[in-house]
Amino acid sequence: MRIAMISEHASPLSALGGVDAGGQNAHVAELAAALAEQGHEVRVYTRRDDPGLPPVVAAKGFEVVHVPAGPAVTLPKDDLLPYMGDFAEWTAADWRGTWLPDVVHAHFWMSGLAAVTAARSSDVPVVLTYHALGSVKRRHQGAADTSPEHRVAYERQLGRVVDKVVVQCQDEIRELLAMGVPRSQMALVPSGVNTDLFRPEGPAEPRDADRPRILTVGRLVERKGYEDLIRALPSVPGAELVVVGGPPDGRLDDDPYARRLRALAQHCRVGDRVRLAGAAASADMPRWYRSADVLAAAPWYEPFGLTPLEAMACGVPVVGTAVGGLTDTVVDGITGDLVPPRDPRGLGVALRRLLTDDMRRVSYAAAAADRAAHSYSWRRIATRLAAVYATVAGGTLTTTDSPREAVV
Repeated sequence: MRIAMISEHASPLSALGGVDAGGQNAHVAELAAALAEQGHEVRVYTRRDDPGLPPVVAAKGFEVVHVPAGPAVTLPKDDLLPYMGDFAEWTAADWRGTWLPDVVHAHFWMSGLAAVTAARSSDVPVVLTYHALGSVKRRHQGAADTSPEHRVAYERQLGRVVDKVVVQCQDEIRELLAMGVPRSQMALVPSGVNTDLFRPEGPAEPRDADRPRILTVGRLVERKGYEDLIRALPSVPGAELVVVGGPPDGRLDDDPYARRLRALAQHCRVGDRVRLAGAAASADMPRWYRSADVLAAAPWYEPFGLTPLEAMACGVPVVGTAVGGLTDTVVDGITGDLVPPRDPRGLGVALRRLLTDDMRRVSYAAAAADRAAHSYSWRRIATRLAAVYATVAGGTLTTTDSPREAVV
């Protein structure tokens, strides 16, 4: 099967850790590689943000196509909407050449706009994964939300016109139903984890054996809940909190939020127990996970959340907030513990209880590794998505409906 993926701002080649480089980049890269390994022909279309980029790059069995849409410079993803028409036009022309896909999988709502518009002339079926919903972002960020004005309306319309919406967790289903997207439009397929890379066996980052290690991983943004973790640390005597994440260039001293976290740690009198380790390469992350006694994931909201899955695959239990995809991946009382978001006291109680109960921690670790390997490996997820693709592609081949209308 020929599969085109559109990921307008999240290139699978990008380094993780920047403001707009995170879970979606890893998701697209891993999914494309897993589908290619199963024999599918995969192209990922992403916006060219550097004039020095070659038009096409080969990567782990699939191709990355750099689409000339807008200036060839890095732009915030919320500024890319005006260029989606050009993105769609260029992509449609590419498909009219020698490579017409059987199905298009769009990642993020702006990619959905480009995909639906590009596919209308050839009537290629479109599958959409939102990765994040504007309604949820607006609810939690309020006036700080920089999304384009009509994002929620676009997302609602896309949910009705694409051939299938791939949702990643039960919470997303509830959100889309509230937006008026029919349940029949949705297929539940979560994100996955690379169980060849993330596994319990292997080397670990050095650590003080006498000091329990709490690890947290992600971009240095407020909604990830790092401040709540620092405020919880006084309730966990002796433990260290290691934060892996930050600017890809490693310049933590120039990062305003990193300075804010360090100041808070001093204020809470745990400055000697909080370590900002900076960004780490994906290949180094298993070492960090294996060095931890527990992974703490405390976001205020989270569309899915890859780091808890990666930690689980490495045999590390999770203490997380009961939001978004974490309520699906983390089985409360089995693979970890869930607490309410924005609750430093609850975090402290859960972390202290787990770190002082060796039997519980070992039991959680074994169950976590088993769950990640058997339910979330990318091979399994790619197989499930290929079945979704085949369903919509088969339906398109027999339909007599006119091509869908463009939404941009």
